Amino acid sequence: MSRLRGWLPAAAYVVVWLLLSAVAAAGFFLTGERTVDVASHEARVTADFSGEVTVRTGPVLPDVRKDSGSFVGVEIELGKTDATSVEQLVARYAAIGSNPDAPIEKVETAVRDMAVDAIARGLALGIIPLLVWRLLGERRRREVVDALPTKRGVVGLLVVALVVIGLTAPWRGLGAASNQQPERWVPLSTFVGPSVELPEELADVEVLGPAGGGVQRLVTSAIDSYDEGTEFYRQAAEDAAELELRQPEERETVVLLLSDRHDNVGMDQVARAIADRGGATAVFDAGDDTSTGEKWEAFSLDSLDEAFEDYDRWAVTGNHDHGTFVRSYLGDLGWTYFDDGEVVDGPGDTRILGADDPRSSGLGNWRDETGLTFEELRSRLAEATCDAEEDGDRVDTLLVHDRNLGDEALERGCVDLVVGGHTHTQFGPEPIRGSNGELGYEYTVGTAGGAAYAIALGTKLRRPAGFALITYRDGEPVGIQSVGVLTTGRFTVDPYVELEY
Repeated sequence: MSRLRGWLPAAAYVVVWLLLSAVAAAGFFLTGERTVDVASHEARVTADFSGEVTVRTGPVLPDVRKDSGSFVGVEIELGKTDATSVEQLVARYAAIGSNPDAPIEKVETAVRDMAVDAIARGLALGIIPLLVWRLLGERRRREVVDALPTKRGVVGLLVVALVVIGLTAPWRGLGAASNQQPERWVPLSTFVGPSVELPEELADVEVLGPAGGGVQRLVTSAIDSYDEGTEFYRQAAEDAAELELRQPEERETVVLLLSDRHDNVGMDQVARAIADRGGATAVFDAGDDTSTGEKWEAFSLDSLDEAFEDYDRWAVTGNHDHGTFVRSYLGDLGWTYFDDGEVVDGPGDTRILGADDPRSSGLGNWRDETGLTFEELRSRLAEATCDAEEDGDRVDTLLVHDRNLGDEALERGCVDLVVGGHTHTQFGPEPIRGSNGELGYEYTVGTAGGAAYAIALGTKLRRPAGFALITYRDGEPVGIQSVGVLTTGRFTVDPYVELEY
């Protein structure tokens, strides 16, 4: 009994600490915020306990909300974007919405980060009163307790409370709420009218905002695009999972090669299904994941990363991936990019070298060379591969955006396989006999996004898409199988081509 009495004060301190920490953590959580790139916007994410996900789109389009499935709610306030028209913005929403897993994961990560931060800060803040209480000593604690019922004690408590709140709470425009009118949310089905058949996942969505004819037509068009795109890519992914593809044998490693996605996030689930069906465990990304390389296209990179997060991943940037954003963003997510002339470990005990495309291009027919020219980089890649050959570290795969960057390396016989994209059409595998007698191959994969131009966002494919499954055995590439997706959603599977040396 005496031992139990000895533990009671300690238990009381722990209970009080946890209670104070919980109150403080809730305050930090409800007043915290994060800024993330969502749906081609710079968005502010805040949390509450409403149990709803609310998206504030701005003054033109209606706000939307949906049940979150838990007591935690999220408000996403969409900020600046580079969209040049409302129609373009709505088209982006529809395309992104057809494959929403990556944006959802990004918001969930932001909320989890806010919660962890709030708990840590709450635990730290909650223990301060207890430490102060202990440090005061028994005599001072008795004096404080005796002073609490007095006017001076009450004022002191209020001052301390206001100081703590003022130092810890990031104030967000308090005072304006009293002038706001109650929000009048209506079901999406009411907003668009009875003539529009909503997809099942949109049945419980509510909207708030302008309901003019133009806005209503835009929203209706977005719903149609969303429904058509969702169904097209969902069915394509299901069909891909049933394809008759060559299966890897013992000691073989299969890699999916893709290129020129151009923001078509809908095809990512199809690419993953093809990779899984073909027994792949790694992926080569030959670039042009975006149309301009701008930050608003982070949604496309998030989608690609989400689709292949458990694969080994190597990548280069294409001529449309302007600047450093794409490389740094995917690099931070764990994709392997290449330093100048550095040969690294590749799939299946192979050695691989890669290089970003030195060009940048807009949406027209022109090209603008920056930094190294195309020809200079081609020569440097040939030197790097041949130097590695002389050192007994032969390059098994050269990954580039445009296979022409590897021409000189193949002509000198210093590489087994050069792979790329860029042309949006499949070519090869084509054998090339080098000047040293060594045989190598070049191969170009089609556009993974079905891109006719630099932007592939849309309800379905604009042109046939293409992928390739590269097989490695005993430290070298030994075969390629090409897989195509027609604009109708049907698949074409080429025979497996063995690479003989």
